[in-house]
Amino acid sequence: MQIKKLFIAASLVTSLLGTLQAKGVNPILADLKGNEKIFVVERESKSLAVIEQGMTKGHIEGVHDMNHGVVKFYEKDGYVISRDGYIVKFNPETEKVLKEYKTSDSAIGFTVEKNYIAVANYAKKSVDILDRDLNPIRSFETGSKNVGIKKYKDYLIFSQMDNDKITVLKDKNNGKGLPDFEIHKEFENVGVMPFDAMIKNNNFITGFFKSDFFGVVDLNTMTYSKIDILLEDRKPVLKVPHFGFWSISDGNVFIPAVGNNKVLVYTSDFKFVKNIEVEGLPVFTALSPDQKYMAVTFSGEKFPVVQIIDTQTLEVIKRFEFDGKVLHVRWSDVRPNLYVSVNDTNKVAVINTKEWYLAREMFGINKPSGVFIYREAK
Repeated sequence: MQIKKLFIAASLVTSLLGTLQAKGVNPILADLKGNEKIFVVERESKSLAVIEQGMTKGHIEGVHDMNHGVVKFYEKDGYVISRDGYIVKFNPETEKVLKEYKTSDSAIGFTVEKNYIAVANYAKKSVDILDRDLNPIRSFETGSKNVGIKKYKDYLIFSQMDNDKITVLKDKNNGKGLPDFEIHKEFENVGVMPFDAMIKNNNFITGFFKSDFFGVVDLNTMTYSKIDILLEDRKPVLKVPHFGFWSISDGNVFIPAVGNNKVLVYTSDFKFVKNIEVEGLPVFTALSPDQKYMAVTFSGEKFPVVQIIDTQTLEVIKRFEFDGKVLHVRWSDVRPNLYVSVNDTNKVAVINTKEWYLAREMFGINKPSGVFIYREAK
C-alpha cells in the first residue's frame, strides 16, 4: 500500500513537471539539465568561482590579478589570463590548475588555437607565442603596448597602440605542428592609438582612441582602408567601446554608443540603419545564440539595469533591475537562460529567456565580473 502511494505521488510530480514544461515554465529539474559548467571571474579574490547544476560548487584559487581576467576554452583545456601577465592552464572538468607562465607584468589579451597560444602584452612590450602547455616558443618585441590579437587562417594579427601600426604575422608551417611565425606585413600610420579589434570574415577591424574612423585590413588582399561611422545627422562617432562589447548578427552590427543613450545599428558593411534609444549609457551588448534578442548593460546610475532588445523590430522589449552593478552577462547555449553577474551583492542571477522572468540567483561568488561557460567534452 505504501509503495503504491509513493508510485502515485511520483507519477503526479512527473505529470506536473511535464505540464509546466509544456506551458513554457522552466521548472528546476528541466533547468538543471545539460552539460554546462560556469566559471565566473572573482574580480578581487584572485580566483574563479565554479557553478554546476545551478549551484556554486567551489573556487579555483591563486589565478593572480583578476581585475580584467578572461577565460577561454579549447577542447578539454581551460586558460585564464590575469591582468598582471600570467597565463594559467587548468582542467575545467577536475577544476585543477595545471601550470602557469608569466609572459609580462601586464597582459591585455590572448587567443588560444589548436597548436599555440598568443598573448598580447602591455609590458613587456611584446607578443609572446606559447605552445598549449605554456612552453615559450617565440617573443616578438614591438616597443609598444599590443592589443586586439586575432587569428585568421595562418595569420596572427595585432595592433601596436603606441606605434599606430598593425602587424600581420604568418606561420611558415601553415598550421602544421608548432607554429613558426614571421612578420608578413606591417601597416604604418593606420590611426592614432589603436585599442581593440575584431575579425569579421576576412577583415581585421580596429578602433582608435584618437581617430574618428575604424581601420580595416583585408586579409585576403593585404590592403588597408578606413571606415567612417556616422550618425543619422552625419556627425562622427568619436569614441566607441571595445569591440568585445559589440554584437554582430547575420544581418546587422550593434554598437553601444559612448556618452549617448543609444545602441547604433548598422548593416554588415556599415550602412546606417537606426539608433535604438535605451535608458542609460550602454556599455555591453550580448546577442542570444539564435540572434533573436540582445541584452544591453549600462554604466553610471543605470549600472544595475539590463534591457532586452528584439533584433527584428529593433525595439526594447524587457527590462530587469538588480540590487548591484551588473558587470557582465552571458547567454546559455543549451538552456533558455541569461546569466547576469551582479558585482555588489556577490551573485549571478539567472533570467529565464523563454518567459522573461528572474528564475533564481546563485550566491557565494565574491565580486563577480566575467561569466564564461564550458561545454563538457563527450
